[in-house]
Amino acid sequence: MAKTIMIQGTMSNAGKSLIAAGLCRIFKQDGYRVAPFKSQNMALNSYITEEGLEMGRAQAVQAEAAGVKPEAAMNPILLKPTNDVGSQVIVNGISIGNMPAREYFAYKKKLIPEVERAFHKLSEQYDIIVIEGAGSPAEINLKQDDIVNMGMAKIAEAPVLLVGDIDRGGVFAQLYGTVMLLEPDERALIKGLIVNKFRGDKSLLESGLDMIEEQLSIPVAGVVPYMDVELEEEDSLGNHLSGTVRTDRTAVEIVVIRMPRISNFTDFQVFSTIPWVCLRYVDRVSDLGNPDLVILPGSKNTAQDLLWMRENGLEAAILKLQAREVPVFGICGGFQMLGESLSDPFLVESEAAAVPVRGMGLLPVQTVFGKEKTRTRVAGSCTSVGGIFEELSGMEVEGYEIHMGETTRSVPPLSYVIESQSGSHLAKMDGCQRGNVYGTYIHGFFDKEGIAMTIVKSLAKKKGLTMEPDGGFNYQEYKEEQYERLAAHLRDSLDMKRIYGIMGLETSSHVSGRF
Repeated sequence: MAKTIMIQGTMSNAGKSLIAAGLCRIFKQDGYRVAPFKSQNMALNSYITEEGLEMGRAQAVQAEAAGVKPEAAMNPILLKPTNDVGSQVIVNGISIGNMPAREYFAYKKKLIPEVERAFHKLSEQYDIIVIEGAGSPAEINLKQDDIVNMGMAKIAEAPVLLVGDIDRGGVFAQLYGTVMLLEPDERALIKGLIVNKFRGDKSLLESGLDMIEEQLSIPVAGVVPYMDVELEEEDSLGNHLSGTVRTDRTAVEIVVIRMPRISNFTDFQVFSTIPWVCLRYVDRVSDLGNPDLVILPGSKNTAQDLLWMRENGLEAAILKLQAREVPVFGICGGFQMLGESLSDPFLVESEAAAVPVRGMGLLPVQTVFGKEKTRTRVAGSCTSVGGIFEELSGMEVEGYEIHMGETTRSVPPLSYVIESQSGSHLAKMDGCQRGNVYGTYIHGFFDKEGIAMTIVKSLAKKKGLTMEPDGGFNYQEYKEEQYERLAAHLRDSLDMKRIYGIMGLETSSHVSGRF
């Protein structure tokens, strides 16, 4: 059976996912076979495995850091919010339907056996399981039948590291308050405290660290500095959706529409790694400006987000930009919005499209939402592409599809792909293009080597600019560099000798003691 370590936080966005990913990479470097695990994740960023099963994107990132293939057992329950009080519930990679929050709260105890089976499956295959909690274990109104924080720690018999976010202030109150709101048996599971996102002179923190250790009788296992690493974030609480991502040496400006129900926004993170690109997320007309490219992202509620754009004026503003030959690119739900109509006769997403809703009319496609969800990985190549991005013609594409709608087109596709799922392979058409408007169902379309850079160079060329040679930029290699940087940062700031001891494992020769 695998050894375990669990990362819990004093709040959402305390840095649990990042620290879990970093530990996955450290254990991999030290020769262990390691897997991530999060029993229940709530996020609109998801990933499709080779088997065609859906899981949280954060655990896919952590698996990548661990050097193993993502599998649905690493995140047996995924909740994808459809509105403020309900979510689509995905169990072991397959949707079982939408549930209001209250209904799911009563139902979730029935899923405990599924969580246990998934965890034990991984435990038999790996040396170490890095478990991530959700939110805070001290949400006393939600503790009944908990399956993601202390409830999961008990199932896995896992020691817990509690992470506090000093960047938001009050970190000692966060740590103390969280521990004191737990039951005695739960407190006993916390074996170390971590102060995360620290900036400044650490010596000024020492007296506080000594006091919190004395007050709680729990050692501090590390002070982690605010880290400048580029990794895909889990949800909209992340920094990447807060306005501008990059501005240095800007030659090309790309705007992503930040819809209320935006999903899989990590599709665009590759652009933030290109030095000449300013990537902005906007949700109002006044912030739209005059970009070189507008991207409509995926959405968990496509019709409602289209109506939101229509009501706040963004749709009209985008249509004006497109009339001035500014290219528009839609991914998944964004692709559907660009079409002529959307219809949801079975109310799969919402009642907004029970009667067909007019699309933006930029692509000759119609979308009807059905009861079956498409979940598959695809690979192929672009067709003969026209418009500003004609240099994409023939380039390889790869990624995955997650959508309810089926789209019909009256023009050639953007790409021909092979759909791979559970050993079967099916050739099909994807997306389409008309003028400078492009649409695809493929999440990860921009990640394939050469695609993002070709788009950026085409946009720069339109402005009369010549980009520097990129030296064959490879996004996957770039991500590997970031995982290595993350691991190095954590080795310097965590007491890895103590953490290995907490887990009951011997340390490798290069593991240091107190941070």
